[in-house]
Amino acid sequence: MQIGVVFPQTEFPPDPGAVREYAQAAEALGYSHLVAYDHVLGANPDRPGGWGGPYTHRSSFLEPFCLFSFLAGVTRRIGFAPGVIILPQRQTALVAKQAATLDALCSGRLRLGIGLGWNAVEYQALGMTFEDRGRRMEEQVALLRALWTQPLVTFRGRWHTVDDAGLNPLPVQRPIPLWFGGMAPAALRRMARLGDGWMTNARTPQDAAPLLKLLRDELALASRTPADFGLEARVQFAEGQADTWHTAREGWQMVGATHLALNTMGSGLATPDSHLSALRRFAEAMGIHSA
Repeated sequence: MQIGVVFPQTEFPPDPGAVREYAQAAEALGYSHLVAYDHVLGANPDRPGGWGGPYTHRSSFLEPFCLFSFLAGVTRRIGFAPGVIILPQRQTALVAKQAATLDALCSGRLRLGIGLGWNAVEYQALGMTFEDRGRRMEEQVALLRALWTQPLVTFRGRWHTVDDAGLNPLPVQRPIPLWFGGMAPAALRRMARLGDGWMTNARTPQDAAPLLKLLRDELALASRTPADFGLEARVQFAEGQADTWHTAREGWQMVGATHLALNTMGSGLATPDSHLSALRRFAEAMGIHSA
């Protein structure tokens, strides 16, 4: 199992020195990858009609492609995994270009998480429709893979037209792995057909069990096996000590998780140094070896 960390961006200053130190420390401690969440805009909770989302305009998010492109030049081994890019609110060809550029600059260390999202305010601001986002994402996936693997692409879909054009440079990975977020049955069916893995938000293996059964049934219908498909879970730093973390890792391993990411947000850690101390403590408890 590969063990990474969730970049604690809602609790971390946008200071380049601190961000660089965090990534280099995670790499030196032996973590396999960095996960970063994606939100372009935060809504004002006092707006007319109110706001019920988990994040607001006061929540800090560094854009994942920009963040990881910066970190690609100051690290050498650690992988990068947006978790997840809200794909249907972005232009597909531009995402293909951004991901290909990042994959080239980090020498193939990118694993691209994608999802539908829940924030209709972002969709509106970015000029994209919210209601058809699931159907559009399926077409986006097909176009992304074509653009990442072919020097010239001709593509005519319901929402996209590419007329004999292509990316240059192409990514190192052809195609870049696409891991899906989402918990709804429709999302699980979609990722079983189209994805390389699932970045689950389930808090425990027990919570994930019925969803994993559905996912594996759908993989079988798509003539695939769980061995063809990755699973990434998260463990909360705030939810225990070494024995609890070990139990969580063993539980996720038993249900087939290939990746685990430590989330230190929401743990009462007030400074960058406290987040780094949490990384060190977790690495020591879990037996992660220094790079």
